[in-house]
Order: sequence, then C-alpha cells, then structure tokens
Amino acid sequence: MLMRVVRGMSPSLFIAVMVFTGCAHSVQNEDSAQNKKHRVRNIVLVHGAWADGSGWKGVYDILVKGGYHVSIVQEPETSFKDDVAATKRVLAQQDGPCILVAHSYGGSVITEAGTDPSVVGLVYVAAHMPDAGENEADVGKRFPSDVSKSTAIKKTEDGFTYLDPAQFHEYFAADLSDEQAAFMARSQVLNLADNFKAVITTAAWRSKPSWVLVAAKDRIINPDLERWYAVRAKSHTVEVAGASHSVYVSRPKEVAALIEEAASHARK
Repeated sequence: MLMRVVRGMSPSLFIAVMVFTGCAHSVQNEDSAQNKKHRVRNIVLVHGAWADGSGWKGVYDILVKGGYHVSIVQEPETSFKDDVAATKRVLAQQDGPCILVAHSYGGSVITEAGTDPSVVGLVYVAAHMPDAGENEADVGKRFPSDVSKSTAIKKTEDGFTYLDPAQFHEYFAADLSDEQAAFMARSQVLNLADNFKAVITTAAWRSKPSWVLVAAKDRIINPDLERWYAVRAKSHTVEVAGASHSVYVSRPKEVAALIEEAASHARK
C-alpha cells in the first residue's frame, strides 16, 4: 500500500511526507527521553499492618526493570513513632528526591513521614491518609470496613493485634491463591493496637501531590473510605476492579504503573 501511494506522489510531496514523518518520530523520541530524564528515580515502599516488605516483590521487580532505584521499609510495628522513624531512616539513604509509597496502615506512616524534604510525591495503595489531628481508627468509622464488623481481628495480652490466620484469606487476600494467603497469614507482623489511634501532626499530602489506588473489593479498608480520602486530598486516582486489600501483591502491574505516573509528574 505504501509503495502504491509513493508511486503516485510528486517528488516534492514525497519529500515533505518523509520530513514530517521523521520530525514526528524525532519529537516522540525526544518526549520519551525528556520524561525519563525528568522523572523521579528513587522509590520508597512502605508496607501496612499485619504484613511485611516481602509483599512488594512484584512491584519492586517491575520498577527496578524500569530503571528505578527502589528501597523497602521494614517497619517494626512496635509503635507509630518507631514506624515513622524507620521510614525516615530509609529516606535519609536516598541520593535525591523520591516518591514515597504505602499500603494500608502504612498510609498513616507516610502521611507523617512524608513531610521529609526528599519526598516530592505520595502514593497511597488501598491505604489510610488521615489529616492533621486525626487517626485512622476514628476516620475509619465514617465508612466501616467488613473486617471491623467481624471477629477476625485478634489481640495479644501485651496489646498487639493480628488477623486470625483462618480468616486472613477471606478478608485480607481474597484474590490471592490459598498458598500465598497462607504464607502471608503465617508471616504477618503483629501491630501494636495503639498504632491505629496515632494522631497525625502534619499531613504531608496537604503540601505535596498524591496519587491514590482504590481496591474495589477491599474488606480491610472500605473502598468508599479510600475514595473519600482521595477526593478530600484532590489526589490523582485510579480504581482496580475486583482487587482485594492485597492489591499490591495481586496486581503489581497496576500498582507499578501508578507509581511510575507519580514519578513522571511529581516536580523535583
């Protein structure tokens, strides 16, 4: 088809078409190069309650392949202060501006820790994002979650919470395999109950751009609460249909894509 068109063209028109096509490709390549040049290279991932950093493996692999420098915070969950300190410790190791990402309870952690000067964008993945003076336990009452109405949350004698392993798959990881959910249930990090009542002093999303991923089938945090958070913060928002609270494990491509969007649009 191309040859037929070319044969019917005048030499001057053919040259014009080729020049235009070459320019178009040049502009596209230049735009692509500019995006890569100006994107934020450092990504810091923060896990939520009743989990650890291993759940980020799928997202980590995609981002590293894309040329990002990715760090994963391992929060002790022994106190909110300890978790914020653990996050800031990793932020201090970055060699430039970064995107701070969190899942679940980790959203409260990055809301507090994200005021660090190195942070230029925040990504909330099925996460809480309280405002200053708020805590996630109280805000969660706006839109109660399925797990809050269940018997799945257990508490130890010394004040730490965990999800009943027998109910972990149902509430936390419905879109994962039995084997994956069982491993996560048995490797969960117990979270101090008082962490859910930790009050935010300064909300980072008030002064920095934020991106929110809503997990449409989340049973740990009500999806309507995630949507409400996003509207209040004027966040760039995507919703993943059918995704459980473990969306960061089950849908790494969608999660990584949102993080890359943040890295490309946040200002250094």
